[in-house]
Amino acid sequence: MDTAALYATRHASIDSVERDAWNALDLGGVPFLRHEFLAALEHTGVVGPGTGWTPAHVAVHEGTTLVGALPLYAKSHSWGEFVFDFSWAEAYRRHGEDYYPKLIAATPFTPATGQRLLVRPGADVARVRRALLAAALEGADEASSLHVQFATEEEAHWLEAEGYLPRLDCQFHWHNRGYTSFDDFLGSFTAEKRKKAKRERRRVLEAGVRFEMRRGDELSALEWARVYALHASTFHRHGHQPYLTPGFFAEVSAIPVVAPRVLLALHGTEIIATAIFFEGAATLYGRYWGAAAEFHSLHFEACYHQGIEYAIGRGLTRFEPGTQGEHKIARGFSPTLTHSAHFIRDGRFRSAIARYLKDERAAIRAYADDASQHVPYRANLPPPDLVPDDA
Repeated sequence: MDTAALYATRHASIDSVERDAWNALDLGGVPFLRHEFLAALEHTGVVGPGTGWTPAHVAVHEGTTLVGALPLYAKSHSWGEFVFDFSWAEAYRRHGEDYYPKLIAATPFTPATGQRLLVRPGADVARVRRALLAAALEGADEASSLHVQFATEEEAHWLEAEGYLPRLDCQFHWHNRGYTSFDDFLGSFTAEKRKKAKRERRRVLEAGVRFEMRRGDELSALEWARVYALHASTFHRHGHQPYLTPGFFAEVSAIPVVAPRVLLALHGTEIIATAIFFEGAATLYGRYWGAAAEFHSLHFEACYHQGIEYAIGRGLTRFEPGTQGEHKIARGFSPTLTHSAHFIRDGRFRSAIARYLKDERAAIRAYADDASQHVPYRANLPPPDLVPDDA
């Protein structure tokens, strides 16, 4: 790598950044950070005009080489982020100040851990990261804040040293201890928990439900229509519209490197439920679920047991099934801290938020410690944080 000066550019569309150069950055094997995935969000109107997500990506070059990038969005609301700051926005409003627009460094609608400050292997990491952050804020004086969400732990600590406010949350992840089969995995449970898990799986089998895991491009248009309707029904039951569109799933399904894995739950020839996953270099990501019929334990089987079985078969080291859900603990998922980092321009609000986050971090750690006491594993197993993290 030469030592030419770094220069940064802002991009209202990721298509103005060369795809192969973006993908040559260290993405940590996370599919949601690939150029193709982010481009599909823009091409299909999931983000962009009228959505409250305005692309403002940053690219940093050294000479003619792209050495850094930041997937960045200007936001006019706080929906679809999973790092909740509605109370912060309300505090600004009560004091007659504008919280929006704000800047978000993340993949929209995707609460999955991964690098945010993307750097080309071999480049000066700290130098490129500082250039990305400076460029993100330059010329964006109207933005109240910059939020780096679901960053890796290393990245979050680095950002804290740079003056960003650290924030923690807790998800439940599955870690592969080198299991050779699902039965091998269940062998790590206590006898009582193993018996319950087997009974849960047996109930679904006895109901006559069978499963097929397919890549997105292996589904027919009719099957995709059914899958999307089931997916959308989950949002509708909670009074929301689905974030993603049929067009988005069609585009990413046509690109093998980012195509979803779609689990079909079939009763006879009818698709009665579905779970949508994405597969990274070492991690399986559970994203969406929907069902048209009530079968005992079907949700647990489709969203968790089938995902674990798939991850074992593929030799993946981790399974992130999404946010929330203490019920995941009994199925073998362990409490795992997630990280974000926040730059608040206004010193008054920054001080208040810093105090709030200090108390919140203590509460999150206490919650995770308590939850870890209820995992189903035998006491003589090593804790899951001894398993290498790919992110």
